Amino acid sequence: MAQHIGRVTLIVRNYDEAIAFYTQKLGFELLEDTDLGGGKRWVVVAPASAATGVLLAQAADEAQAAYIGNQGGGRVWLFLHTDDFWSDYHRMKAQGVRFLEEPRQEVYATVVVFEDLYGNKWDLLEPAKS
Repeated sequence: MAQHIGRVTLIVRNYDEAIAFYTQKLGFELLEDTDLGGGKRWVVVAPASAATGVLLAQAADEAQAAYIGNQGGGRVWLFLHTDDFWSDYHRMKAQGVRFLEEPRQEVYATVVVFEDLYGNKWDLLEPAKS
């Protein structure tokens, strides 16, 4: 039986500002933006040709809004893999993406931590060649 994670939900403050950040700053593609009525939309973004997308879910109430920017409890919890680390790093930096450290070489990857527009922490990483 083949399985994969299809979507990961990210709670956002506003659909349009989130779409702009992920498409313009990170270079993701907008895969879907469907009006569900009542102010809800089904919005999916993803890196080009990625199997897993990010479902951008606008907070519906104060309880959900409390988690915006801290869905990982202050830890890196999303990992953006690349096959060209330096190109992506420089492009994202030029777009104003906030990096929390200098890139570093680890046994498993070239990696750097960055924040999305809400403060969620991501790793940009190029896995080490086997």
